This record gives sequence, structure tokens and C-alpha cells, in this order.
Amino acid sequence: MTQPQANIGVVGLAVMGSNLARNLASREGNTVAIFNRSYEKTATLIEQHPEAGFIATSTYEEFAAALQKPRTAIIMVQAGRGTDAVIDALTQVFEPGDIIVDGGNALFTDTIRREKAVRETGINFVGAGISGGEEGALKGPSIMPGGSAEAWQTLGPILRSIAAVAEGEPCVTHVGTDGAGHFVKMIHNGIEYADMQLIAEAYDLLRRVGGLTPAEIAEIFAEWNTGELESYLIEITAEVLKQVDATTGKPLVDVILDQAGAKGTGAWTVQSALDLGVPVSGIAEAVFARSLSSKPAQRAAARTLPAGSQEWTVDDRAAFVEDVRRALYASKIIAYSQGFDAIVAGAEQYDWDIKKGEIAKIWRAGCIIRAQFLNRITEAYAADPELVALVTAPYFADAVAGALPSWRRVVSGAALAGIPTPTFASSLSYYDGLRADRLPAALVQGQRDFFGAHTYRRIDREGTFHTLWSGDRTEISAADAH
Repeated sequence: MTQPQANIGVVGLAVMGSNLARNLASREGNTVAIFNRSYEKTATLIEQHPEAGFIATSTYEEFAAALQKPRTAIIMVQAGRGTDAVIDALTQVFEPGDIIVDGGNALFTDTIRREKAVRETGINFVGAGISGGEEGALKGPSIMPGGSAEAWQTLGPILRSIAAVAEGEPCVTHVGTDGAGHFVKMIHNGIEYADMQLIAEAYDLLRRVGGLTPAEIAEIFAEWNTGELESYLIEITAEVLKQVDATTGKPLVDVILDQAGAKGTGAWTVQSALDLGVPVSGIAEAVFARSLSSKPAQRAAARTLPAGSQEWTVDDRAAFVEDVRRALYASKIIAYSQGFDAIVAGAEQYDWDIKKGEIAKIWRAGCIIRAQFLNRITEAYAADPELVALVTAPYFADAVAGALPSWRRVVSGAALAGIPTPTFASSLSYYDGLRADRLPAALVQGQRDFFGAHTYRRIDREGTFHTLWSGDRTEISAADAH
């Protein structure tokens, strides 16, 4: 009797891989072959979920034989050497036209390198960002695949079958070639960092200035989640703040050590933005805030440093809460605007045809930054595909304009009171820099020309110029300088 063949395979059966395999198997039309370096995990998954009808394999050769052509396998292993090892093993047993998908959190430049190497064998390599964590992998993630159009023909229907659904549309789209999918997932995670830090700063202000308890702040966040701030992160923040520690009876947030971890994708976003020359200051400050929180020795040494602060007294608590809400919303808009600026710059640098409105659509469900206003982003790019900055779109420009008085009160009040609000403040500063008629960069260029003869351009005529700063300060054209 001929063994039935699978249309999709999963390599790597830790929690994310196991949940993704179960998700795939639960969808009509899918039969899933599974493989893990340790067969024990394979056996356990089959034993725990016999209803999935998995095809178990114990070697790469068996795994390849269990897949119908073109073979399609999703790798869910730790990024780095583990991924490279699995790719090498699969290329030994796969054939031209087959598809290898890396569903891990790989650095997009690694994906570009891997796609180029695998392409030489005739096999398709796809880097796919998968967002939503363990629950998303099981119930429906937001998926950001790159790779070739040929691979998408086979892979598209499979990924659409398991993706989260928003307003009747699966949250998956072909992002672009080689590393485009992992690049967009990286930016998604960078926005996630900013969003989480902004929410944390809002909580801190409500507690330290507003005098509200975690339970009271939970109610405020729950209320905010019914309006324009409706999002997964606002929703779960309310749940976290409601939680009471069973051991001490204190709010759980008060017994959690205030040192935030990071897995690297936020830092990758900032590093990539620096390489691309794109300011993502809100995202960067969110990354740095986690770094600062994780320096206990430095924080302990600095605890007795003078504050020079003023007491911030709130006379109208409801008005203060509304100010914080508006400042949060405006800063959130800046985080997304900066993130999409990075996507545009990355697409130009690496020749990816990324459709910004489609990216916003697939983030509406199944991912950590899913939020109500992603529909507004899609609409903004539909109205103007060449939009130079998301914050300049009419909807978002009006939203920020309405929030500006509150935003400025919150940032200035926090500064005077000695309360750190790095993402609120940097986002406002970015907004003011963006709208400024003239920036002090002219002086910076003068300084650069003075010490390094880096030249400068003028506002009144074409060309580049250099001043001979010694002697009579003569200005010459850059061409004459050589």
C-alpha cells in the first residue's frame, strides 16, 4: 500500500513548530509531514494529537519522500547555525523546484545570503516572518513571506489556509523577493518595541502623577481599548494590570523585576535604519529603555543623584488621563510612520516591490501590533501610494494636530517632574523636526567642513563648496578644492 503524501512539511517541533504543524493539519486539504532532530518530540506530538494525521519521519530522506512535489517544508528552528544546518540537509534531499521556508526570526541579510546560495541549486528559498507568538502559530498568525513568485504559487494557498483573518481577508501577502519578508517582520517587531514602551510610559504617568492604582489603570486601558487606541497590546495591558500576585496579594506588576528583556529584532530594526539613513527615534528609544532597565549596577549607583525636579500636581484627573491618552495615540502614530519610512527605504535599497497598504492589512489580525487604526494606514496608502510620510496623510495629520496640546503638556510636565518618557519625548521631537522650516543641520555642516573639509551645499546656488577656514576664510567650490 502506498503511503499518503503530504503537501506541506514542518521541520523543528518546539512549541512554535508544533503549534504551526497543528494549525496546518487542522485546515482542510492539508496533510502534514513532520521531522525533528530528536525523534522523541515527533513521537510525543503524534501521541498527543492523533487527530492531526501527521506523517512522522525520522530522517531527512524519509521526510523528503513523504512530501508531494514540489516539496514544501517550513523550518521552525533556532535562528543561526541551526537554520543553516537544516537548510544544508534539505538541499541534499530536495530537487529543483522544491521550496524551503524559514519561518524563524532570521536577520533579513542572512535570508538574502541563504536565498542566493539555495537558488543556485534550483531550489526555492523563502524567508517568512510569522507573528503572533505561540497562540498565533496555533490559531492563525500574520505571515510575511518573501521569496520568488514561483514559490508563492505553491506556498500562497497553504499559508492563506492557516493565516489569521481580518474582515474576511487572510493576513498574508507575498511581500517581495529574497529577504523582504523577514525585513518587514523585523520592522513589525521594532514598532512592537515602541508600542510597548509607549504604553509603559503612559502607565507610569497615570500611576506616579495621577495617583491611580494598577487596578484603576486597568479600567482606563480597558476603556481606551473601545476607542481609537483599540489594539491587542492595550487589551493585554489591562489584563496584566488587573492581575494580583497569589503569594503577596500585591498587584503582580509590583512584584515583577523592572528589567525588560529583548531578543534582538528591535536592535536589528535600529541598526538597519541607521544603515539606511532613516530616523526611527521612537523605536530606538524603546530599545534603549530596555537596555537601561537592564543595568542594575548603574541604576543603583545613580539612585542618589539630584533630580532638580518640580512636583506635578493634577487638579483635574480626568483631563490628565485624557492628555496621556492623546499623547499615547500621537506617539503611536509616529512609531508606525517611522516604521513605514524604514520599509520604504529598505524596498528602495534592496529593490523590493513592497506594497505598504497590503502590509498594514496583514497586520490587522494574528500579530502583536494588531490595531484598529491599521485600516487607516491601508486607506492612506490607497489614496496616495507615493505618500512620503505616513504622518502627513490627512487622517493622521488631523489626529496628531488634535493631540498636540496634550502631547506637549505631558512631555513638558514629565521633564519638569523628572519622570522619564523617552519614547513620548523623542516622538514629539521627531515630529517637530519633521515640520521645521529650517534645522540647525546647517551649523553641523559648517563644523564638518571646518574640521574635515566635508564640503556643504548652499541655498542660493548649485554645487558643493568648501571654506578655507584658515587665513581669510575664502570659499571655493568643492571641484576647485581638488
